[in-house]
Amino acid sequence: MPTILITGTSSGYGRETARRFLAEGWNVVATMRTPDTDVLPRSERLKILPLDVTRAESIAAAVEAAGPIDVLVNNAGIGVVGAFEATPMAHIRKIFDTNTFGVMAMCQAVIPQMRARRAGVIVNVTSTVTLAAMPLAAAYTASKQAIEGFTGSLAHELGHFDIRAKLVEPGYGPTTRFAQNTGVRIEDLIPAAYADFAAPIFAGFAHPALTTKETDVAEAVWAAVNDTTGRLHFPGGADAAALHEARFG
Repeated sequence: MPTILITGTSSGYGRETARRFLAEGWNVVATMRTPDTDVLPRSERLKILPLDVTRAESIAAAVEAAGPIDVLVNNAGIGVVGAFEATPMAHIRKIFDTNTFGVMAMCQAVIPQMRARRAGVIVNVTSTVTLAAMPLAAAYTASKQAIEGFTGSLAHELGHFDIRAKLVEPGYGPTTRFAQNTGVRIEDLIPAAYADFAAPIFAGFAHPALTTKETDVAEAVWAAVNDTTGRLHFPGGADAAALHEARFG
């Protein structure tokens, strides 16, 4: 069976995607900054490895330990919600280090072996903030929009070597740890001057009309990996599908 390496599998979309591919009989390399063998079902087809996508030596060690990789899913990321004015530049750089440069570094690490075999798939997980402008998400949107453009261009050059590049765009997942791994509290990113503006937005977060479940994203990744039509965008979740339809028809 083929082997898939997924980043950011300790929780949320990454963990559910790992479960999905294990259930389909794939060999799964599940990577986490701090490996935890209890978050996924035990399997002889599962390998859990440490990986920090912001560190070159960590990437090199994980790719070496993984062995031949047929599919790379760049899922690891950090979220941030808040007024851009109040978001420290140091934190913005941290977001880009993981969400943007980490994705690019992982792609560079696996492309050579895929190119040599003239086979492989790279799936980059972004967000529906790339499909419609959303408030209090400027820095996060910028980090994900960069990967949208990057992946579209990358798909052309990798296609010459029969490697496919895809985008999966999850919607709002209230059951995930989206903004809990940033190291900055949301409250600290909403200055008093923004309170009136932010209040209805956070009220909407509490009662969304449509949301995304972890299984929705796992299904979108599965569809992206198995697609051979040249399609680039794969929405994950009911809200994502609605935004995708509004943008692309």
